[in-house]
Parts: sequence; C-alpha cells; structure tokens
Amino acid sequence: MTADTDLPSWRDTSTRRAILDFVDAIAVGPEALPAAERVAVFDNDGTLWTEKPMPTQLHFIVQQWAAAARADPALAEKQPYRAALSGDLAWLGAAIDKHYAGDDSDLQVMIAAILGTTASVSVDDYQRTVAAFYRDAAHPVLNRPYSEVVYQPMVELLRLLEAHEFRCYIVSGGDRDFMRPMSTANYGIPPERVIGSAVGLSYDEASNDVRYGTTFGFLDDGPEKPARIWSRVGRRPVLAAGNSNGDVPMLRYVQAHPRSLSLLVHHDDDTGRGDQPYDKGTELALGAAAASGFTVVSVRDDWASVFPAG
Repeated sequence: MTADTDLPSWRDTSTRRAILDFVDAIAVGPEALPAAERVAVFDNDGTLWTEKPMPTQLHFIVQQWAAAARADPALAEKQPYRAALSGDLAWLGAAIDKHYAGDDSDLQVMIAAILGTTASVSVDDYQRTVAAFYRDAAHPVLNRPYSEVVYQPMVELLRLLEAHEFRCYIVSGGDRDFMRPMSTANYGIPPERVIGSAVGLSYDEASNDVRYGTTFGFLDDGPEKPARIWSRVGRRPVLAAGNSNGDVPMLRYVQAHPRSLSLLVHHDDDTGRGDQPYDKGTELALGAAAASGFTVVSVRDDWASVFPAG
C-alpha cells in the first residue's frame, strides 16, 4: 500500500490522491498488474526539471555556438550563432515556441548548427564534454546547479513508482546523449532507459569509435514519441507524464491500456518560488486535457515545494 507519507512535496489534493490510488490499483492486491507491465514514461524538459528561460541543452549548445562564432567571425553574421554570441535568448526561445506551434523553420536552422558542432565527434568525447557542462554550469536565472533545478515532487513520484516495481523511462524531444550523463544522478533512471532525439551514428573502424554523422536521425516529439516508446520498450506504458503540446500523443498512447494515468504538468505558479509560469507551447495540451482525461498537475496548487532544499 502507498502511505500517507509518500510524495511529501505534494499537497494533499485530488491530484495527489489520484496518483496514490492509481499506484495502489496497479501494484497492490490481487488485481495488480505483473511487474513487467508496470512501465511509466516521462518527458524531461518542463516535466522533470525546469525548461525556462531556455531548455538546459540549449544553454549548452549556445555556449558551443558562441565559441564557434568567436573562432570564425563569418558565423557571427548568421543565426543561430548571432543570437548565441549576443545572448539573444528571445530569438532562441521563439524558435522553440514556433516548433510547438507547428512551424519548424527556425528549428531547422538550429538543427543544422547543432549537427555542425558534433560532426565526426566520438560519442565518448561528447559524453565527457556534456558531463563537464553539468559539473560546472548553473541555471542562468536561478543560479543553481542543474542538479538542483529538478522538480522535487516529480523525483518523489519516480521513487514511489520504483518502490512499486515500475520501470521508468525518459521520453524527450531533447538529445538522448545529452540526457544520459545526468539521468542516473538526477532521476535514478539509467542511461539505457533514456529515449530522445538523436543524430545519426556510424562506427569508425580505424579508431574503434562510434561517431556522430552529419544528418539528424529523428526528432522524438509529438507522434514520434509513441513510435519510439514501442521500438525501445516493446510495451505500452500505463503512466505518462508531460507538459507540452508535443507530449499529447504520448499521453494519449498510454490511455489505450485498460488502466492508465496521464499527467500533464501545468506551469501556473506565480508565487515566486522559481518556476516561471507559462502556457505558450502547452495551449493544445491544456485545451485537450478535460476531454482527453488528462490529470492536470498544477505547480501552484499541487506542489508544496518545487525544487530540492538548497
């Protein structure tokens, strides 16, 4: 049985009770699902940790672009290098918002620049570079290490599910290999359970390395999420959590299971606790929530605290 002390950073609301009742129904008693069928999937940015004023990976990439533009002044005249060098977060953020609204024109410009930063780099070298970023970088507004801007209530939910023999996966539009170096330390999710967007890979026999290519493999967002879940997991999950329009197909995908829970995190906290309130990029998801049977998680009303205690 789940206990009254489970999910301590959640307020005693109908949302918390719905989660605890679901876990009890799935994992406890004679009608519990076999442990092998207890699969849960979580978006990352905006669901497991903060994504404003820009996703963490964009912070990392901006550093790479700015360095490239300083080394090659010709790049400084082109987007997204110009935005990175000048610190124009508005252009970068607008590109992400346009993607969520269905316009990928600026996103394609960004993807081309991303491919340029990793072409021919070995996966091991990239992992070391990303690990160094996580070690040294801080959130640009909160001035806390990225390990301290995870959402404490969601980490507690991961631990509750794990205690009841769920296998939890990250399913994100972010770069799979950017998330893997931090997934175990931040969430307790091993790298093999991280599903995300990916650049094409090839094996370099001469150096005995796997290296990144110059083409984008796939963007793990929207309808791609259910397809990637099936290809990597081989089961339909029973729980999904997301926060944006791109998560709607994943939230609906789990609902074909006879017993399921779809959680939609709503960033509505205007109380100054550090999580920036916003609806942009989530309008379709919020609009569909009631009719689709999504359980909306209010950051303001359902979470007693947002981040780990500093």
